[in-house]
Amino acid sequence: MELSVAPLELPGLSDPQRARMASRLGGRLVDGVLTIAASEHRQQLRNRQAARERLAAVLRAALAPPAPARRRTKPTRGSQERRIEAKKQRGQLKKQRRSWD
Repeated sequence: MELSVAPLELPGLSDPQRARMASRLGGRLVDGVLTIAASEHRQQLRNRQAARERLAAVLRAALAPPAPARRRTKPTRGSQERRIEAKKQRGQLKKQRRSWD
């Protein structure tokens, strides 16, 4: 079962939504048409329903607003100390493995 739709021609979309959808679905569009295939069920009706659900999920994800930018934070003093201590222990372990010529 295949389901095809031209998402950029859907009514009710604003220009920013069309632009976001075009950028996010650009690799999946062929001549402006998005095709969803579903063949996991043995019944045509269930495949049609699965294709509709998958299409709705793809369009929802494409229209979702971008996530807020991540705020950079400094590592805590404790985490820095633990990292340095682990490096020292690793160096000691390697030092012990060296052969005594």
